[in-house]
Amino acid sequence: MIKQIKYFQAVVRCKSFTQAAEECFISQSAISQQIQALEHELGVKLLNRENRKFSLTPAGEHFYQKSLVLTADFDRLCHETVRIANKDNAELRIGYLKCYGGQEFRLAVAEFSEKYPDVSVQIINGNHEDLYAALRNGGVDLVLNDQRRAFSDEYVNFILTTSECYVEIATRNPLASLESIETDDLKNIPCILIASPEQQENERTYYQEIVGIKGDFLFAENLEEARLLVIGGKGFMPIEGGEKEPGFAATLRRILLTRKGKPIKRNYGAFWKTDNSGYYVEEFADILKSKFPSESKV
Repeated sequence: MIKQIKYFQAVVRCKSFTQAAEECFISQSAISQQIQALEHELGVKLLNRENRKFSLTPAGEHFYQKSLVLTADFDRLCHETVRIANKDNAELRIGYLKCYGGQEFRLAVAEFSEKYPDVSVQIINGNHEDLYAALRNGGVDLVLNDQRRAFSDEYVNFILTTSECYVEIATRNPLASLESIETDDLKNIPCILIASPEQQENERTYYQEIVGIKGDFLFAENLEEARLLVIGGKGFMPIEGGEKEPGFAATLRRILLTRKGKPIKRNYGAFWKTDNSGYYVEEFADILKSKFPSESKV
């Protein structure tokens, strides 16, 4: 029933069965069936369905408000149970963007681990949506992610830096001599993105509609594979992590990406649930922020 309740919460929060299904990584028909099963189990109607729209019944409104407390308590109960089973070993679970090319995250992990050697640090990487889902579902305590949504009060939104966007391209490409490049000037060169098969369409849509990159897209599973494709002349790669060029700059060039003459900027932050704030989470966030140049912080 807990899973059904969380599906119900997602529908109410998203105000859409379609968006809730995407957020929960199940089909729209499946999430509808789960909520119908929840109503059957409770013996009450939670939603008034009208064509493609719905509204909460008075019972549904009451159940939604109280269920938020219930699921928060359940998640804490599970977390505490695992902690006790692990004999109170302190643990910090962190996620970061798999396409992030800066060294700030690695430096922060190294300093934190040296300062707190008894804390077990577990690390995952993923695309924006992977990290958002892991944070929302309690799979990680904190993520280093780019901002693609309006800030929510459910999370601590700890901005680390506002960074201009760059692309990496093979030095032998004639465009490598440019100091900056317009998105329109890259339309005839494939754009190489790092994404799992499940996230390829989300990443393609974001870079097409938000960043403004046109043309074909190629996908790699990780940063190393993507850079090998760039070095091989297969295309260019949007890179997270600022203007500092990689150690193998003899084969790659990092160029400022612009749109209509203006640099494209993105916010990066450390994000964690407000009900999961703790000493180690906040300490790691502070260490991570210290690794970014002060002039780029906001």
